[in-house]
Amino acid sequence: MRLTRAAVSASADHRRSDRSSGGAQPPDRPRRPAEGAPAGPDAREPYGATARAHDDPADGDHTRTHDGPRRAADGSGGTRGSHDPDGPAAAPPGPEARAAAPLDPFESVETVEAVDADVAGAVLRTARTVLRDHLAEASAIDDVFTRDLARRVADFTLGGGKRARPRFLWWAMRACGGADAAGAALRLGVALELIQTCALVHDDVMDGSPLRRGRPAVHVELAGVPGGPPDTAFGTSAAVLVGDLALAWADDTVAAVPTDPATRRRVLTIWRAMRTEMVAGQYLDLHGQAAVTRTATHALRTACLKSALYSVERPLALGAALAGADDRTTAALCAAGRSAGTAFQLRDDLLGAFGDPAVTGKPSGGDLRDGKPTYLVAVARERAEAAGDTALLAVLDAGVGDPALTDEGLARLRDALTRSGARAAVEHRADRLAAEAEARLDLAGLHPEGARQLRLLLREAAGGRTPPQSGPPVPPSAPAFGLGPGFEGDTTR
Repeated sequence: MRLTRAAVSASADHRRSDRSSGGAQPPDRPRRPAEGAPAGPDAREPYGATARAHDDPADGDHTRTHDGPRRAADGSGGTRGSHDPDGPAAAPPGPEARAAAPLDPFESVETVEAVDADVAGAVLRTARTVLRDHLAEASAIDDVFTRDLARRVADFTLGGGKRARPRFLWWAMRACGGADAAGAALRLGVALELIQTCALVHDDVMDGSPLRRGRPAVHVELAGVPGGPPDTAFGTSAAVLVGDLALAWADDTVAAVPTDPATRRRVLTIWRAMRTEMVAGQYLDLHGQAAVTRTATHALRTACLKSALYSVERPLALGAALAGADDRTTAALCAAGRSAGTAFQLRDDLLGAFGDPAVTGKPSGGDLRDGKPTYLVAVARERAEAAGDTALLAVLDAGVGDPALTDEGLARLRDALTRSGARAAVEHRADRLAAEAEARLDLAGLHPEGARQLRLLLREAAGGRTPPQSGPPVPPSAPAFGLGPGFEGDTTR
């Protein structure tokens, strides 16, 4: 999977290079007032156009829906019939044509005030527009590919989550005094949602997770596509391609964001770093599961890469870059984001061990059965070793990583995590990091309203009560949204 991601990213970088050679990208177009503007795509038509059924007798019952006219190869309007395997295929718009095309009309009707009132809604509307264009390009390539893979990318991206990363990006931009780059911020927010789709789909494949957001994971759904008994190998391979396509579309979306050359360089530097950090964090997570030695230091490093950098710090840095923030302001924002993101991951460790499956959408104690190298488990092991508590170590050794762990065994393991003091220690560290995040935010010198919104977001990510010290698992009150490829609350695990 790492090679696949790298190959897709390299290809996208090459496409960006082709685009950038044509000169500076156009700046954001002026936005018209929202009064009298179209209400946007209907929620039942997620890509903003009327769907029609298509049945190809040669392919059997391959019914799917289309969203409005398909574009001709030159990017003009018009429709195209079913793909003729014996005739020439219509080519999708090339990178030069896409870069030169005017911005989507939707962007011109989103006022800053409207986005301020509902950032998640504005990102969702923009995502429908962006994904409609990507689906049109996919349809020009192949109908089966579009039905089985491309539409799954779009549906997954639109179908859940609270748009945490785009909200961090938007309010960082606003807190740094930015308003003219609203269109670019929304498009970058969509790119963040697409790269999260990649991360979650691949994460479920690597973990063998059957559920995501309370429903079958993508690889489980795809296992039934060929017909007959579920084909696990097919579903796994196809899901890897779904994640790859989401990453490719994320890169394409970033490449098409209109901004001035200096801002573009800053944005691309942050974006490239974030992609690599995401893969590095995922690998460290895998490595920790396979390694014999699992230290608290390793667990914290993994948490930093998987959640703090990828989910909070880098989105904040993207917003600051769009606003043209100075280095001091950007550094303070990033420090606040890293503390809050790490606090989130520590609380996620607790939810993975003690959380209610009705809230997490995952089996109870899933992280413990999977042998996840969490900070919680690492601290419990280090404390037991320091105290010479061989009985507690025996419980940890027997339970962590046992996929057949019974409910009784899970209860013993949870009790060991509590008796060792690890649970309380993790809660204390998360609380301290949450306080540090707010203190560092105060040093950034931000615009008041943007700073207020960021403070709420950081509290939402890092703060809150974790499950109680004893008794059955209960629904957690926080974090209210997820950040890393491991947990969504509603958005990630």
